[in-house]
Amino acid sequence: MMTTIESFLKRESSAGILLIFVTIFALILQNSALSSVYSAFLHTPVEVRFGELQIAKPLLLWVNDGLMAIFFFLIGLEVKREVLEGHLSSLSQVALPGAAAVGGMLVPALVFIAFNQGDVFAMKGWAIPTATDIAFALGILSLLGKRVPLSLKVFLLALAIIDDLGAIVIIALFYTAELSTASITVASISLFSLIIMNRMGVTNRAAYIVLGIVLWISVLKSGVHATLAGVALAFTIPLTCKKKDGTEFSMSKEMEYGLHYWVAFLILPMFAFVNAGVDLRGISLDQMFTPVPLGIIAGLFIGKQLGVFGFSWLAIKMGIAKLPEGSDWRQLYGVSILTGVGFTMSLFIDTLAYNDTQIYHYADKLAILIGSFLSGIFGYYVLRTAKPTVK
Repeated sequence: MMTTIESFLKRESSAGILLIFVTIFALILQNSALSSVYSAFLHTPVEVRFGELQIAKPLLLWVNDGLMAIFFFLIGLEVKREVLEGHLSSLSQVALPGAAAVGGMLVPALVFIAFNQGDVFAMKGWAIPTATDIAFALGILSLLGKRVPLSLKVFLLALAIIDDLGAIVIIALFYTAELSTASITVASISLFSLIIMNRMGVTNRAAYIVLGIVLWISVLKSGVHATLAGVALAFTIPLTCKKKDGTEFSMSKEMEYGLHYWVAFLILPMFAFVNAGVDLRGISLDQMFTPVPLGIIAGLFIGKQLGVFGFSWLAIKMGIAKLPEGSDWRQLYGVSILTGVGFTMSLFIDTLAYNDTQIYHYADKLAILIGSFLSGIFGYYVLRTAKPTVK
């Protein structure tokens, strides 16, 4: 089990480092003479048509609605596996990361609300600082090597999975447009068919993929955000099933393993590239001191660490949970700061909250980068100056 976890963490850490370079590249393109080329790339029209069925979107939305659905499909597979047989399969295992995740979503949201109460449109972004970018956070942890015990990395991983599950619920409840009855009906039939296939022990992967595409298209057309189709599909993929010769295998684990590299090294970097290109030339200092950017920065950098560490401290002091093995309070606090690295997930929720408008002239997106940067730098410093783990 530890070998599998270490392999996963290594992939996620490498992806986090790649995201840093992709983000810098996007910022350079957007703030140089090549900004028009970068903008044209984002708005490249892409159209798919089957008879009367047409999906026409700019490349930016194909990434946000299409590729991110695959990302959430992977998240769904991870959540299902962890809940059924992994680090979230028992109350004792889920207690600490669960408490930390609740605090890490609740407190940042309250911080943002404190800055923006009274502004109805601005309040749509309350969930922006509640997210954690696991790839980035683990990428920073990887720079510390063995100074951070594996138990803390597993804690961060479990926390991020619960955090992602919370993000899925938030998107479903608060970022859904007006619904199309016809599309919802098709989506419901598709989902019901997938569940029946699961219960009947169908092992044809192509059948799940084809119905999954139908589910995605119908959800896309329904008004519910298309990424939720990925999660719903993931929950219907069999964790254990039998081939015709009687041998057992896990379709869910095989698909999860196969997708990890594509998500870590293509989908998330592509998402970061098309969303992190903040035009710094049009942002003034006055704009950064408005409630929305301040709420995002404070939510990520202050709210996240207070929520995660505070709720973890309470859970441990109340005897509900224990400190991760081989770690101390300073190390737990350092990891709590790192959860403020929202980046891709925060950018994603930002596009949903403000419908990718430029009403804040990129100040909201720059605030996400600043809050994530501060959390990464200070979290690294706290962990780097902590005493190394003694075996």
